[in-house]
Amino acid sequence: MTTKVVPGLLIASDDVEAVAQGASARMGKAIRDAIAARGTACIALSGGESPRAAYTLLAADEKIHWSNVNVFWVDERAAPPTDDRSNYRWAKASLLDPAKIPAANVHRMPADAPDLDVAAQAYETLIRKVVPVDAMGVPSFDLMVLGIGEDGHTASLFPGENTIDITDRLVTAVPAAEKREARMTLTVPAIEHARLALVVAVGKNKRAPLERVWQVNGDAHATPARVIRGVRGGIMWIIDKAAGGVG
Repeated sequence: MTTKVVPGLLIASDDVEAVAQGASARMGKAIRDAIAARGTACIALSGGESPRAAYTLLAADEKIHWSNVNVFWVDERAAPPTDDRSNYRWAKASLLDPAKIPAANVHRMPADAPDLDVAAQAYETLIRKVVPVDAMGVPSFDLMVLGIGEDGHTASLFPGENTIDITDRLVTAVPAAEKREARMTLTVPAIEHARLALVVAVGKNKRAPLERVWQVNGDAHATPARVIRGVRGGIMWIIDKAAGGVG
């Protein structure tokens, strides 16, 4: 029998709408708490359909002073910011514009730059300038929204690739592979130092990768989302019942 331990807090809701509501409420609390504690909140967003409804609800949170929030991205495709593949494009539509977040506070990940390595270095420099550090001197996002793919990836850390082994950078370029375009992503150290990692997963196709993440023993190269287990801050898994739970 495989032993499973869910690190952090698992919240399993009946349906997708309840997941969005739960995720939005906890995102909002993390942002408000950060502003109360440090005067500002620094968040990193992921793309995908799962968190999109939560972003829409979050934009309506009238208790958040959005002028005190800096927005970054966990990862991004090498696509223009107006492209439907762009994580920025959907965050802009669901959160940035409705919440009227000041443009100066929005830090788009420039994965469409001609030189991704240079752009990744510049994005890391920006993070180090804006995001407060933790006790270990590493920039620590107050809220990092993560997803999990059917193949077990999170951010743009993919199975079988050495991106997961990078420990000397917070941001890196991800080369194109087969049908997948090039990308840019936060690395494992950036993820591990988040004050709160909030994982949103919806649908039965997420059950198997979640089970692999929750196994006590496992290979992070085969299931990169296992790196979430190493987050030093809080971890919340907000899923629907189709995505599973512990049993």
